[in-house]
Amino acid sequence: MIKRTFVLDEETVAYLERLAERTGMARSQVVREALRVYGEQYGRLTEEEREARLAAFDAAARRVPDRPRREVERELEEIRRARRAGGRRGRR
Repeated sequence: MIKRTFVLDEETVAYLERLAERTGMARSQVVREALRVYGEQYGRLTEEEREARLAAFDAAARRVPDRPRREVERELEEIRRARRAGGRRGRR
């Protein structure tokens, strides 16, 4: 284990003390567990955020043109050739 020193406000220290007493864990263990739980939850989307992203995806998916596969493959090949030659000259 590595020892670290942190400055905490009185309210946080009181909360840490209560949690340690209630759980029977050492204060350092409470902090380690809290950091682990926070790390697992950090970055997770709320339900509202998830719904908004799904709605944005659905809206974008509706705008995807419905074209024959061959047409798309031709366009991609044209883009690749143009990139190798130094730029795309315009769409046919």
